[in-house]
Amino acid sequence: MYYGEIKNCDIANGEGVRVTLFVSGCTNRCPHCFQPQTWDFAYGQPFTAETEDYLLSLLAPEYVSGLTVLGGEPFEPENQRSLLPFLRRVRETCPDKNIWCFTGFTYEELLTEGSRPRCAATDELLSLLDVLVDGRFVEELKDISLRFRGSSNQRLIDLNATRRSGAITLLPDRKRGTL
Repeated sequence: MYYGEIKNCDIANGEGVRVTLFVSGCTNRCPHCFQPQTWDFAYGQPFTAETEDYLLSLLAPEYVSGLTVLGGEPFEPENQRSLLPFLRRVRETCPDKNIWCFTGFTYEELLTEGSRPRCAATDELLSLLDVLVDGRFVEELKDISLRFRGSSNQRLIDLNATRRSGAITLLPDRKRGTL
């Protein structure tokens, strides 16, 4: 797997101060994507053990809330296979941090046997996530007032609550500038 960027102290891609990993490779290729350079699976730098160590060091400070993974497309099967051991390591090393992931696939697509993104790593990868922001960006549904996403079809899924209830549970959608 390759990655295009790592951001430290990011506040735009999830709640609190976050470390953000932009993976490379995406076959969704949403029109008007804000990161089209990350569609290329070889964009950026190789994701290595040193990259993992660096990310873990960035996650260490108490003020950092967690890790966000986006792209590109984290749920491309080849990316899932690389992310799974890393996210296991994050959970083991930083159990108090939360993990968010942005995907152009829907949660339902990820769970559907035979769907393009589903592979042997999908269920465990989902089990390691706290929040999934799902759905392709759709220009016609663009809404800059939405929290942590660009179009109204995308959802902020609280995966912990979803697992507990057995039904998709969304995070509250506070408008920017409100408490």
